Amino acid sequence: MPKIKEVRQMKKEQVFKLMTKEMKIKGYSINTMKLYLCHVRNLINYYERDIEDITREDITSYLLYLIEDRMCSTSYLSQAISSFQFLFKYVFMRASVVFAIPHPKREKKLPEILSRDEVLKIIGAVRNVKHQAMITLAYSAGLRVSEVAALAIADIDSKRMLIHVKQAKGKKDRYTLLSKNTLDLLRRYVRLYRPHQWLFEGQQPGKHITTRTIQRVFETACEAAGITKDVSFHTLRHSFATHLLEGGTDIRYIQSLLGHTDTKTTQIYTHVSSRYLGGIKSPMDRAQ
Repeated sequence: MPKIKEVRQMKKEQVFKLMTKEMKIKGYSINTMKLYLCHVRNLINYYERDIEDITREDITSYLLYLIEDRMCSTSYLSQAISSFQFLFKYVFMRASVVFAIPHPKREKKLPEILSRDEVLKIIGAVRNVKHQAMITLAYSAGLRVSEVAALAIADIDSKRMLIHVKQAKGKKDRYTLLSKNTLDLLRRYVRLYRPHQWLFEGQQPGKHITTRTIQRVFETACEAAGITKDVSFHTLRHSFATHLLEGGTDIRYIQSLLGHTDTKTTQIYTHVSSRYLGGIKSPMDRAQ
């Protein structure tokens, strides 16, 4: 006869299978599915009992634990709530358990921006051509780390000088810029590495490079370049948009290049652009 722990483990795995099936049917991305399953797994491990028996009060207590003990960000809390809402609505058909729990207000933080000199310093600190190509491509085209990882060779259109970003965030396709300098670097990289399907191949045959590998490459490059700002690979995308805005590019074009649905998302770069802020005179300067 199986032990109680083994029976619970079987039930837990069954929950994950049902949840994964529902997310696939609804067209959720792989990253979102992994994220939701991780949050549900953490909730189960926290209480060490059947997930079906968890109540609204249990979930509230768990969220307080994340806030007070783990000091998790509002975005992390919001992701956790969304994953629990999905589980109880579509797997257990008990939406009332969590749908009354409000999402926390998002923190309105401005993105950290690298100057052009800092970006060039980071690229210059990299000796490996493949790594250099990944960082350069991300900055020159405003790509997310997942988009860099999933680029196929066929997505680089050297005739039209465009990059075709397929099924990105929100399952949207878009075109973005292909810089001449970046194309020259990519050609040098391709001659050395001879990739087949994926532009940046991973260690496993037929698989593209992982996002974590790309992030580690960027972190190492920043350390070598002596960058002290609190930056991540996504900072390259923020810097691309800000530098375009400072160069006079219409914000609607930047919105299209980034793949933003709403202009309000793109307008955040007006708050960090030296072109916009630097052109405003302080009343102290006018007082003379």
